[in-house]
Amino acid sequence: MKQINVVGAVIQNQAGEILCARRSQKMAHGGLWEFPGGKIEPHETPEESLQREIREELGCDIAVGQQVADVTYCYPNQAVRLITYRARLLRGQPTPREHAELRWLPVDQLGDLEWSPADLPTVRRLQAELANT
Repeated sequence: MKQINVVGAVIQNQAGEILCARRSQKMAHGGLWEFPGGKIEPHETPEESLQREIREELGCDIAVGQQVADVTYCYPNQAVRLITYRARLLRGQPTPREHAELRWLPVDQLGDLEWSPADLPTVRRLQAELANT
């Protein structure tokens, strides 16, 4: 089975809300929610890839922080390894260039969205962190 390696950004604003991105209907798994990011290119580190993808997809610059999760999810036609990182905005405001919608939500409301399966372990980890504070 083919595997692709992707990264996702858990971007938190000053109010503590997390940026959630809804996949457009043109994308695989259209309509589902995800953490913004994309494929890691062969010449990039995951952190470099995440900075590039956020610049391309959302038109802003981020600082990449600590890793949140590293999971592999097997879809029927491919395996996706998703590495998510905490991130903070440095410049610009996120604008949906490829996604149908962007939404800022508190961690305790992340479960209200229908997430892409590969992103669910990150959602659960964030919720568990909140429960332990």
